[in-house]
Amino acid sequence: MRLTVIGTGYVGAVHAACLAELGHEVLGVDLDTERIAALAAGRPPFYEPGLGAMLRRTVDAGRLRFSGSLAEAAGFADTHFVCVGTPQLPDSGAADLRHVESAVTGLTAPLHRTPYDHVLIVGKSTVPVGTADRLARDLPAHAEIAWNPEFLREGCAVRDTLCPERIVAGVSSAWAEARLRQVYATLLEAGAPFIGTDPATAELVKLASNSFLATKVSFINAMSEICDATGADVLTLAAAMGADPRIGPRFLAPGLGFGGSCLPKDIRAFAARAEALGLGKSVAFLREVDEINTRQRRRTVEFARRLAGGTFTERHIAILGAAFKPDSDDIRDSAALAVAETIRRLGARVRVHDPEAVDNARAAHPALQYALDVAKACEQADVVLHLTEWPQYRELDPVALASVVRVPALLDTRHTLDTRAWRAAGWTVRAPGRPRLD
Repeated sequence: MRLTVIGTGYVGAVHAACLAELGHEVLGVDLDTERIAALAAGRPPFYEPGLGAMLRRTVDAGRLRFSGSLAEAAGFADTHFVCVGTPQLPDSGAADLRHVESAVTGLTAPLHRTPYDHVLIVGKSTVPVGTADRLARDLPAHAEIAWNPEFLREGCAVRDTLCPERIVAGVSSAWAEARLRQVYATLLEAGAPFIGTDPATAELVKLASNSFLATKVSFINAMSEICDATGADVLTLAAAMGADPRIGPRFLAPGLGFGGSCLPKDIRAFAARAEALGLGKSVAFLREVDEINTRQRRRTVEFARRLAGGTFTERHIAILGAAFKPDSDDIRDSAALAVAETIRRLGARVRVHDPEAVDNARAAHPALQYALDVAKACEQADVVLHLTEWPQYRELDPVALASVVRVPALLDTRHTLDTRAWRAAGWTVRAPGRPRLD
């Protein structure tokens, strides 16, 4: 099949490459000429394991190319995936739909001259419920809109696309469903579940799923606060809860909370849309979920202050992690960088290390200091904060690292380090929600 992907940011670039990997002929469209040039050369503009090799393979095979023209897209295929961003509006929690509206509007005009009798526009962007129905009103008679939400996790997006847990298709006609089944035929033959529904339900699936996952994260972090007050152990609590199959262990990982480009903005947008519908009370709990998540950052700063002797003035603080999650260079709404900036403003000298996100972090937070190796980041540190759970940090030698810091004090907010080994090496270790063992 011939397909277009409009918007080649994180979702669009991955989706375009994976569609080409499945054997389709794909045209990626974006107004950012530098991004288009990089992608056409097989260079993804962000770090995502496996994506670079797939881009080069599909571009070299001639199944994937890129353009800056929506008119070219309209003449290239009869099925168009819209993968542009929906950031949070600066003055509210609502989603900014300007990019989605611009993509659909920009495609509509040349659709009047398209050689195809029937055209399908497929939204993958995360949008408030009702967006598809509103956009459909201005489409030409031979075009219709469907919604096919993405469920990608940064760091394993290629695998999530090629081995999906489900494919949700919100359609208004049997033709549209058949078309999407044809797009994903290889995945369906491999056993991927296909859930056909209406566009409104498909829009809700993504927001409801992210809201539920965010609630699980904030719930266990709220329990971590209770554990700190009572001497209980949040890791044992989470394991015991997760052993119940009705609850499950996933997303019951206590720590610094969630960040990134999806969960924070999605729960705020969902709450804003519910309020616009007069149903704010139905999802009022999401405001508390958001507050609990934000509170973890403040709690982390306070834990670090105590480890630093009650003040950050004249203290050197080492930060391990800048990306919002491992296997990504994405720093959008990074809890790690939010903590680092707060500590810097409180008087500390802060040096940050991250395996992939240093360049992005430096561009966004130039007042922080950065190091390309962990030992340099920790040199003469009074406290080391473990804020992003990169697997490389689990391999650190606490004995060797103790020789470069000024004070061997560690705050493990992600609960992934072997704290017994660090304590045995002479470190004072704190982990929120866990009893003090030293």
